[in-house]
Amino acid sequence: MRRHTLTGFPNAAIRLLLALEDDRQHIASNHGISAIELKSLFRIAAAGSLTPKQLAENLSMTTGAITGISTRLVAAGLLHRVAHPNDRRSLYLELTEAGHRTMAVIHAEFNEMVSDATVGITADEFAVTIEMLRRVTSAIRARLEADLD
Repeated sequence: MRRHTLTGFPNAAIRLLLALEDDRQHIASNHGISAIELKSLFRIAAAGSLTPKQLAENLSMTTGAITGISTRLVAAGLLHRVAHPNDRRSLYLELTEAGHRTMAVIHAEFNEMVSDATVGITADEFAVTIEMLRRVTSAIRARLEADLD
């Protein structure tokens, strides 16, 4: 069987992303939602509110898929639809109070997991790592934007 694997930093980055994705699956399951529903909640929570079209673009999904996701999250009491003030054909998706409480718990769980996973890393090592991740992220985003132009 032929295999293709990365080495060095790309391998470490992919392994971190896969571990974070596995953790997201676990967190979602613990809260009775799917991983894509959790990802949607994260995006809406970070933005404050999003239209279904914005969320669909953000997640590279169809607006039909977002309708299904948002309907389930509304039924779960985590999300509600708010009328768009300037366009009666549009609406915003926003967290309910229960959604805000859930996101606060999820953020606390995530922070605890990262804290436990990084025991023994010094403040200086964290500072270097954070700066490196920011620079790599900026370079990747710049490359993507250049490709879209």
